[in-house]
Amino acid sequence: MVGSSHEALHRIFQKDPALLTRALQSVLHVPFPEPREIAALNVDLTEIEPVERRVDTLLRAETDEGTYLLVVESQGKADDRKRGSWPYYLSYLYEKYRCEPVLIVVTQNSATARWASRPIRLGFPGWESLTVRPLVLGPDNVPVIVDERQAERDVPLAVLSAMTHGRGPQAAAILESLASALRTIDPDSAAVFVQFVDSCLADPQAKQMWRDLMTAIQYFWRHPLAEQVREEGREQGLEQGRVEAKAEMVLHILEWRGIQVTDAVRERVKACTNLDQLEVWAQRAVQATDAAELFAEE
Repeated sequence: MVGSSHEALHRIFQKDPALLTRALQSVLHVPFPEPREIAALNVDLTEIEPVERRVDTLLRAETDEGTYLLVVESQGKADDRKRGSWPYYLSYLYEKYRCEPVLIVVTQNSATARWASRPIRLGFPGWESLTVRPLVLGPDNVPVIVDERQAERDVPLAVLSAMTHGRGPQAAAILESLASALRTIDPDSAAVFVQFVDSCLADPQAKQMWRDLMTAIQYFWRHPLAEQVREEGREQGLEQGRVEAKAEMVLHILEWRGIQVTDAVRERVKACTNLDQLEVWAQRAVQATDAAELFAEE
């Protein structure tokens, strides 16, 4: 279970290591060679001394041009302590593995991205002994994927798009396209990606919309994030509670998709006591262009 955006932002590259090299090539335009093989390594950089140092995600990429260590750091805000720790990580990893380390920083925040992209220079100005230039993936360069077909072509990249742009004005469109694309991959992988996105959505309304979308396609209830919702339902112990929750879900989906909900529509949805009927309306709400389409065939 992924419980925070920090975890999700780097663990997505553990789930799909190839996404990282695709991001380097297509998002950051770094001519990184195509890996023959990518393997996850131990992230613990602790030495004999009682000082614990861990990178977030560490991958080894075997390419025709050599072996690289891909060091992924999830960063929520500016932290001047990284001026010392990031150079340490890279130097230590080079000494340990004797292959080139590449630092990639992933963030949801534009200001943090600008901070992280600044070179770290250690030594005499103009004659620095060590320079670190992080490669940064964030909302200013990760593509906004709102097209379902584009999301289906590269689901992990669509997940990264939702994770980095979940606070922006296009969050609703991104989440809708991703929800559709998740149906095209195996359920186990989809379950992990759903957790990543849920963990990164700081906006309560965006998070609720995401869960509504997962429920509407009858997927949300099959993965661990649903346990909290199921527990709440057990505490209520009433059929009425489930009916009211489903009705609210239908209205939430319409509102978050920017569709006007009239008083008549709201009253009709809330007056319904049939869970199966409400489920049908929820699925229609995902594709509807007008609230009246919920009742088109009735």
